[in-house]
Amino acid sequence: MAFNHLPAGVHDALRPLSVRPVTHSVSMAHDQIPRQAGIHPSPRAVLGRLSTGAGRGARITHTEHLPPRPGTHADWPSAIRPEVINAIRAAGIDRPWAHQARTAEHALRGDSVVVATGTASGKSLAYLAPVLSTLLDGSEAPNGRGTTALYLSPTKALAADQRRAVSGLTAPLGTGIRAAVYDGDTPVEEREWVRQYANYVLTNPDMLHRGILPGHPRWSSFLRALRYVVIDECHTYRGVFGSHVAQVLRRLRRVCARYGSSPVFLLASATASDPAVAASRLTGVPVVEITEDGSPRGEVVFALWEPPLTELHGEQGAPVRRTATAESADLLTDLAVQGVRTVTFVRSRRGAELIALIAQERLAEVDRSLPDRIAAYRGGYLPEERRALERALHSGELLGLAATTALELGMDIAGLDAVVVAGYPGTRASLWQQAGRAGRTGEGALAILVARDDPLDTYLVHHPDALFRQPVESTVLDPDNPYVLAPHLCAAAAELPLTEPDLELFGPATEELMPQLEQRKLLRRRATAWHWTRRERAADLTDIRGAGGSPVQVVEAATGRLLGTVDAAAAHTTVHEGAVHLHQGRSYLVRQLDLDDSVALVEEAAPPYSTTARDTTAISILETTTEVPWGDARLCFGSVEVTNQVVSFLRRKLITGEVLGESKLDLPPRTLRTRAVWWTVTDDQLEEARVHPQALGGALHAAEHASIGILPLFATCDRWDIGGVSVPLHPDTLLPTVFVYDGHPGGAGFAERAFHTAARWLAATREAIAACECEAGCPSCIQSPKCGNGNDPLDKKAAIRLLTTLLAGAAERPPAAE
Repeated sequence: MAFNHLPAGVHDALRPLSVRPVTHSVSMAHDQIPRQAGIHPSPRAVLGRLSTGAGRGARITHTEHLPPRPGTHADWPSAIRPEVINAIRAAGIDRPWAHQARTAEHALRGDSVVVATGTASGKSLAYLAPVLSTLLDGSEAPNGRGTTALYLSPTKALAADQRRAVSGLTAPLGTGIRAAVYDGDTPVEEREWVRQYANYVLTNPDMLHRGILPGHPRWSSFLRALRYVVIDECHTYRGVFGSHVAQVLRRLRRVCARYGSSPVFLLASATASDPAVAASRLTGVPVVEITEDGSPRGEVVFALWEPPLTELHGEQGAPVRRTATAESADLLTDLAVQGVRTVTFVRSRRGAELIALIAQERLAEVDRSLPDRIAAYRGGYLPEERRALERALHSGELLGLAATTALELGMDIAGLDAVVVAGYPGTRASLWQQAGRAGRTGEGALAILVARDDPLDTYLVHHPDALFRQPVESTVLDPDNPYVLAPHLCAAAAELPLTEPDLELFGPATEELMPQLEQRKLLRRRATAWHWTRRERAADLTDIRGAGGSPVQVVEAATGRLLGTVDAAAAHTTVHEGAVHLHQGRSYLVRQLDLDDSVALVEEAAPPYSTTARDTTAISILETTTEVPWGDARLCFGSVEVTNQVVSFLRRKLITGEVLGESKLDLPPRTLRTRAVWWTVTDDQLEEARVHPQALGGALHAAEHASIGILPLFATCDRWDIGGVSVPLHPDTLLPTVFVYDGHPGGAGFAERAFHTAARWLAATREAIAACECEAGCPSCIQSPKCGNGNDPLDKKAAIRLLTTLLAGAAERPPAAE
């Protein structure tokens, strides 16, 4: 039997979000809370009130105090136009911070530059000042357009927010700056105006890929005058998504060159390791980095919070902690009652809905005016719903928001006092990005990381140095992934026939791929160039978000009303027939999933249960790229094929998580060709580790789960980016084998990173299992929220012995091999 651990885009609903009934009491009486406008409560005082009450203080495992930091000023470069400097002063900024001035200086010199400083350090102004100054210069040209700039953001919300900021800043500058958003929500009647007249276009990589580049003749005047390309929040372009964006940017550079322009790239990033290296890999051009943060910072109080154990027992009788969802809803409730403006970040869409719903219900018991000031914000909402929530948050109408990462990036949410992070977001960079949403006015801020019942979260709240004493991760992307590169070569050929000199632009793997694309009759060589041969749009060959198909529309069967969308990769597990679907606090049952038409029909209902999908996974080795000995064991890296099928779903009571029943599903299998790291052990090693045959499956399965949970400490990923399979006797290796694989076609670089850090990665895995206080294994060490086998079998003690023996062989390996 193979024990599998799937990646997702895939698995918002796999873990039951059961909320234990508790007696909720707020920290202060509602009428005692000061609410004067402009008053920011002390973060230490707020945390002190949150920690009062029975057992509350014991949940804080560590508190980190980051002291205030003074700012360092500089002068704007002399080439910045006086009108721009005056507009910035009118906005209340007399002088720039040192990093803003240095960024502007490089931009004006024509250097591509990445500014990688802390949240709220003014990165936007660092690139806006030179961009606006240059656009004003261009507006005085005879044709009135002169110079143009393109702004790319990973989310529509951030682009809309930046548009508001630009409008406020440029109002005194007259008509010289014509900024406009161009994305999927832009009305058709506005798009022609943007193409013809806007000189600062704000969009996203998706629209660049599907709209602007395929239609470049209609954008010829804009592209011919393109001076700057701004790439905001560039640290988010990692893994497969980042690899796609890297190729989209190479296509942009190629089309620009045809029109005679060579834009300068200005990138803004959260604090990252080696930002210039990552930015250069993303854009394909040399990039200068600015990393010294000259901005001031208010005091930050950062608490690590571990929910208590409950009296409940989960799968295989394991002890269960109170969920991070329920605990975060309590904290959001308390903070709202204190008048503390808060955003709670949660990984899943369903989690965001549940936290908002629970907080609203509990606040209704305190003050009937408060529930309306709490809301959820997530992807999948309709555009008008997102815009209304963004306006309410900006205006202060909303006091608390439960949000997915759709709100994480860069939006200037002035006036926030606190951030609650419901579960480690996967990387230190994301954690600091989310925590930085509070205190953006320079006041003190409170951040709380609430641990999930998960190996990595448990490890981190008890090893705070791993968060506060380690640098943020490097950005991992692989533009040469053939699954990424091939469709972009087709798209490039459809935009302009590909020539031999073009091939170097797209990377070293291009030359090998061209004959394959010809053989598949996607490209045809005529004379000196390759042409796209088909009638359909080449840009539609790939979804750069890696979703693997068109989003599934969630439609209310009785009315035909579109409720929202679900990624294609998640449809099998979240909107299968019989699934419970949440939308804006309402529950729906899925009556039919039509995969051909990408539609899920639902009807409103209030079932007393949640649903969890179950699946099976098989894996086969296609090619072993690298293999190193660990004593008698072997550590390998290579290509694999993974076959997964959702076969059933469980219904669980909302309160206790008790399984009410299992229903079979008839869904087609899905196949994934990707990259994996795997290790094998021999019979002699099993005997040395005292792992008997009856315990072997449980030992391998437990080691697999825990290693997936810990890998995000060593690679820029989270556990939902990767999957795993453990097999007591694999047909390809003929040995007990554990696989960990990238959850994206062709790989995303995560398994390769795991291979190169395997000794440290698996040593941390062993430590996390051994340090857990449970007796036989629990979600904090070896149980997985997305296990397709119901976390059975698992053997904690045998896993520790097995990893100890495995790592003893690793110690014999020469250091250079790692």
